[in-house]
Amino acid sequence: MNPELILAHLKQEDKFRMISASVIVPDFTPSGNVYFDLLDSIVSQQLSVKAAATIFSRFRALFPDNYPHPEQLVELSVEQLRGAGISNQKAAYLKNVALFSRQYDLENHHWSAMSDEEIIAFLTGIKGVGKWTAQMTLMFTLGRLDVFPVDDLGIQVAMARLFDLDMNDKKLKDKMIEHAEPWRPYRTIACRYLWRWKDSV
Repeated sequence: MNPELILAHLKQEDKFRMISASVIVPDFTPSGNVYFDLLDSIVSQQLSVKAAATIFSRFRALFPDNYPHPEQLVELSVEQLRGAGISNQKAAYLKNVALFSRQYDLENHHWSAMSDEEIIAFLTGIKGVGKWTAQMTLMFTLGRLDVFPVDDLGIQVAMARLFDLDMNDKKLKDKMIEHAEPWRPYRTIACRYLWRWKDSV
């Protein structure tokens, strides 16, 4: 991945050129560990960043080496997970991920052989993992470059503001996809700028 070439491509579109001049997006290195990041994502749902970090730390402390190995997580009781601050529903979802990983080895899966669409279909086969979570995994765990999470509220707000769209328009998502078309094949990078820009204005 060449950041300079990617930005040069994206800046050919006027609106992106404008927002890229007003925000700085830090580099990051995708972890590649889909299993661990899915657990983190489930624990973090509907929580503040601070609360999520605290509960995930307590969750990890339930394991001898601070890592929730699938075979160990499957054996934990719901009561133990609740003691770390995890709800019944999230506890069930975490166990679902562990069971799925025992079967398909999410930590060492051959992701490079799968398309984005194949990975989304694969991961959403886990009860508790929806399309949005799968897309975040593609973007931030696997570093896929052309993901456009049209259902993400932050992206919707940013696109509506940037392109003067109506949030209540039934065709909002279609219009978002149309406006984002010039950003292919780097819509993931564009989205990282959109999130940062939305929070800065």
